[in-house]
Amino acid sequence: MDPARWELEIERIFRRVPLVLGLAAELSDLNTYRALTVAGTPILIIRANDGVVRAFLNTCRHRGSRIVDDGHGTKRRFTCPYHAWTYSTEGKLVGVTDRSLFGELADDCAGLVELPCTERAGLIFSNVMPDVEPHFDEFLCGYDEMLGHLGLADSYLVGQQSIPGPGWKIVYDGYLDLYHIPYLHRESFGPDWCNRGIYDAWGPHQRVSPLDHRFLQLDGVPEEEWETDQLLGGLWTIFPNVSIASFDCDGPLYMVSQLFPGNGPFESVTTQSFLTKEPVDANRMSLIEQRMEFLLGVVRDEDYRTCEGIQQSLRSNPARSALFGRNEIGGQRFHQWVDALVEADDMSGYRDLLSEMTTTFPE
Repeated sequence: MDPARWELEIERIFRRVPLVLGLAAELSDLNTYRALTVAGTPILIIRANDGVVRAFLNTCRHRGSRIVDDGHGTKRRFTCPYHAWTYSTEGKLVGVTDRSLFGELADDCAGLVELPCTERAGLIFSNVMPDVEPHFDEFLCGYDEMLGHLGLADSYLVGQQSIPGPGWKIVYDGYLDLYHIPYLHRESFGPDWCNRGIYDAWGPHQRVSPLDHRFLQLDGVPEEEWETDQLLGGLWTIFPNVSIASFDCDGPLYMVSQLFPGNGPFESVTTQSFLTKEPVDANRMSLIEQRMEFLLGVVRDEDYRTCEGIQQSLRSNPARSALFGRNEIGGQRFHQWVDALVEADDMSGYRDLLSEMTTTFPE
């Protein structure tokens, strides 16, 4: 809850590690874009006319004006609202107002500042700082290969909604926690949900698998006969701020939650994106909208309201600490990685952490 500590988390985590800043399904067509603000940095992600997804600082090279407001859209050209400098979908400067009167431009003003970016398993990863080496492969630790089995690369975006919340770590703890489900959510999900699970890890990323009926159905079945869909359940979390959950809604419905810190240590905002494996008709869309409204209420009125109370308690007594039980592996591992990254005060220390990443699968 310390503002100075929060600043370090922003600087050494959100401005250093690759983040999921978009979904392939959001940019399914050429010349589509998503603009968002992350850790105080305006970002513009574009699927250009050549089909490649690129990420840029959403600031004009002239005076630094924001080129486009946060949101989604389709554009073949991006024109700064201040002096009408224009950029292509590849980020190249293609128009300067009254060019003959403006004067010469240095070569490094030839386009938008590009950020490291890669598209993996239907997710768009990028750094928010242009001068940080991304180390995508080391950071993902092979996790993107597992995520590929979810089929998000070929999915369809059917809805999005946003939820304000308290501080990012308090909120994200809940995504890694099964212990609370049959109690906090007894009136929504019901009291019969299993609150114990298996925590597999690829470096800082975790798959949380409840010990539910899908696992029990595999008892005694030879591994070569296991169905892929039976192995894809649970929660797939991507450090430091993403969770992927699936629900049955007349077919699989994926909810990708992206949680970003707000303007200070006591606020955050979560974007929920909903995806299907095929286009949906009006009847199924009606069911999906009902499920979206249900999940919005569960997260906002149950999870985040509880987190607000936790935050208030911690703010009133800064000396108080949280306790994680021996089976709350997800929270333990998450905070260990947060602490380790904050303690890595330079890029050398960060690279050392990447080199030590391993996979962990309980027996």
